[in-house]
Parts: sequence; structure tokens; C-alpha cells
Amino acid sequence: MEEYLSEKEQWEQIRAWLRDNGLWIIAGIAVGAAALGGWRWYQDHVDSVGAQAGAKYTQVLDAFGRGDRTQGFVLLGELERDYSSSPYVDQGKLMAARIYVDSGELGKAVSELQAVTEHSKDSELGLLARLRLARVQIAQNKADAALATLNGLQPGAFEPRYHEILGDAYYAKGDKAAALKEYLKAKVGDFGGSPDSQQLDLKISDLSADNPPPVAKQTVTPPATTAAAK
Repeated sequence: MEEYLSEKEQWEQIRAWLRDNGLWIIAGIAVGAAALGGWRWYQDHVDSVGAQAGAKYTQVLDAFGRGDRTQGFVLLGELERDYSSSPYVDQGKLMAARIYVDSGELGKAVSELQAVTEHSKDSELGLLARLRLARVQIAQNKADAALATLNGLQPGAFEPRYHEILGDAYYAKGDKAAALKEYLKAKVGDFGGSPDSQQLDLKISDLSADNPPPVAKQTVTPPATTAAAK
């Protein structure tokens, strides 16, 4: 009987605690469920926006691929307007820069590439944009600007290409010795990172012919004096 009363007393205590705190428990469960539902909605929204941005970027590529520049730039503008935080915008700008380079509009290409270098949240895309920007600046006969663009750059996987472009900048300035040094660095680190290994070899060959290694001086040792010659 005492054991029964003890259990009954415990149950009464539980019921009293639930009366005092039940609303808070229910509210906590509701808030947790709402937070979980909100997170799932946010993730679905992010996935949906990403898919839409990707689809728009595909349309940009398709238009440029058809040679329809007008439509390509219109779609790129829509991509920037509607999905400004998407990495597809940076990729679209890299494509636009290539289109401008192909048509000789180097100033416009520089603007697109600078936008990526300054605003991209993707370090790889930003790095690629800086390398391409330096190439365009060299084509503009702005070797010093290209060197400034490359200054302090941590090229990572793009190291061969980085040294090759540095070499191009020095060559444009007329510093062939520095250019050869950079080309050799590019060759040493070239594990598929150079866009054109044969072209790099030609650059090295041409400059090596112009800058042959110094010939070591030979010391002539006079013949030993023999007793008969005395």
C-alpha cells in the first residue's frame, strides 16, 4: 500500500509540473518544428535559385556559341540582375571577356575581368581572372600593369601558367633574361598546367639561343720544367 501511495504521489507531482510547464514545452516543440521547416525551405530555395541561375548561364553559353552576341549579352545582363550572388555570373563575365578579346575589344575585356577579380567569392575564378587580365594587359602593351596585376599572386595549381605570363610580361618590356628565367620555371612546374607546352618550348629555345650560357674560362697550366731543359 505504501508503495502504491508513493507512485501515486509521484504521478501527482508530474501532473502538477506539466500543468505549470506544459505550454512552454509545446511552444518549444512548435518553435523547433518551425525552425526545421524554415531551414528546409531555405535549402530548397537555395537549390532552386542555383538551378535557375545554372539554366540562365547555359542559355548565355548557347547564345554565344551560336555567334549571337546581342542575345548573349542580354542574357548575361539578366543573369547579373536576377542572380547577382551566383558564381555563374563570374563565369559569364569570363566568357564575355573572351568574346571581347576575340573581337579586339580589349578595353571591354579588361572591365569584365577586373569585375571578377574584385568581386568574385570564388578564389579559383578570381585567380583565373587575374591571369587572363594580365594577358590582356600585355596585349595592350601595358607590361607594367600586367606585372602589377600578377604581383603577390599565389598561383597554386596555376603556377606554370603564372610563370609563363610573367615571362611574357618581361619579354614585352625587353628583359629577355628575366623572361627566360620565368619560362624555365614554368617548364619545371609544367604538369599539364601550361596551356601550350610546345609554344613554351619555342619561347625557351628562342631565348636560349639569344642568351647562351657563359663559357667557363679554362686555366692553362704551364708545362713542367724538366731537368734537361735547364
